[in-house]
Amino acid sequence: MKKFVLVPDSFKGTMTSAQVCASMEAGIRRVLPQAQVVSLPVADGGEGSAEAFLTALGGQRVVRTVTGPEGRPLESFYALLPDGTAVIEMAAAAGLPQVMGEKNPETTTTYGVGELLVHAAHHGAKRAVMCLGGSATNDGGCGAASACGVRFVNGAGESFVPVGGTLGEIASVDVTGLDPAVAALEIVTMCDIDNPLCGPTGAAAVFGPQKGADAAQIQRLDAGLAHLAQILERDLGISTVDLPGAGAAGGMGAGMAAFFRSRLQPGIEAVLDTVRFAEVIRDADWIFTGEGRLDGQSLRGKVVSGVARRAGGVPVAAIVGDVGDGASAVYDRGVSAVFSINRVAVPYLEARLRARQDLEDTVADIVRVMKISWSAGKED
Repeated sequence: MKKFVLVPDSFKGTMTSAQVCASMEAGIRRVLPQAQVVSLPVADGGEGSAEAFLTALGGQRVVRTVTGPEGRPLESFYALLPDGTAVIEMAAAAGLPQVMGEKNPETTTTYGVGELLVHAAHHGAKRAVMCLGGSATNDGGCGAASACGVRFVNGAGESFVPVGGTLGEIASVDVTGLDPAVAALEIVTMCDIDNPLCGPTGAAAVFGPQKGADAAQIQRLDAGLAHLAQILERDLGISTVDLPGAGAAGGMGAGMAAFFRSRLQPGIEAVLDTVRFAEVIRDADWIFTGEGRLDGQSLRGKVVSGVARRAGGVPVAAIVGDVGDGASAVYDRGVSAVFSINRVAVPYLEARLRARQDLEDTVADIVRVMKISWSAGKED
C-alpha cells in the first residue's frame, strides 16, 4: 500500500489548506482507492494558521472576548491542541479584518493578542505558538506585552499602553511584572517574512501602506520602531534592529523576542515541528505540497521550500495554482517536480472558479503516471 503525505498551504483567495488536502486526496483515491493518505493542512503564520493546526491535530477552539485593534470588545479565539500547545493567531485579535473604521496603524493595538496569551497560560497551555501575519498594527507588540504585565513608562513617569503613534514616548520598559504563567511558557513565534524591524525593508515601510499609512505616517511609524529598538536594547539587553523576522506583524516579531524571549522561526518550520512531520513521513512514498503561486518568493520561508527541506529523502511534488519567475530554484531545495493545476490556461479569475476540480484532476493524472511506473517495477 502506497502512502502519501499531503502538506499544502492554502491557495490564497481560492481554497483553504484543508480544501486543498481534500481535493488532493480525492485525486489520489480515484486512481489508488486503497492508498494511505495523511493530510496535514498547514499555514505559514498568517490567517488560518490556528484552524489548520486544529484540522491536522484536533483539539479545541477556545473563544474569548478580548480588546480588538481599535480598542472595542472583539470575539476572538485560540486553538488548544491535545498536547497542551496553544496556537494563537494574532490576526484573530489584531488583524486587518477586525478594523471597523478607517485603517490607521498609528492607533491600533495588539492588546487583545496578549489577553489571549494570558488566558491560555492560565487554562492548560504548556507551550504556545504565536502566529504572526495579517496584522492591522504597528506597535511592536507593546500592546500584547502590556496585557501580559509589561510596564511602559513615558517621560513624565506615567504608565501607558503604547500604540504605533506613541512608541516614541517610551522612556523605559519594565518586564518584572510579566505574568508568571506567561513567563513559564515556551513560546515559539511563527514569522512568514524575514524583514527587519525598521528601515527601507522594515515593518512600516513595507507593510504600512496596506494598513492605511501614508508617506508621513510611515516615517513616523518607522522612527517609533527605531526608538523602541533602542529602549529594548538598553533596558532588556536584546538587539532587535537586524533580527530576521523582527518586522513581522508591525514589529511584533521584535516584541515577541524581547518581551517573551520567544524564538522566531519561519512559519513552516514551527508548523512542521508541531505536527511531528519527521515521524509522519518516515514510511511515506511521496509528499504532495503546494501553494497558490510558486515563484522566487517561495524560497523565503514559505511552505513548499520548507517542506522540501525537511523531506528527509522522500520525494516531493509541488502542485500549485500558477508558476512564476524564479520557481525553478525550488529544485535546488529538494522539490522533485512542479505541476500547475491551470489545465486550460485561463486567467486567474476564471481559474479560481474551477480550481478544486482542476486540482483533483491534476493529482489523479500524476498518480496515474506513478501507478504505471510502480506496476512496471520502476519505482526509482
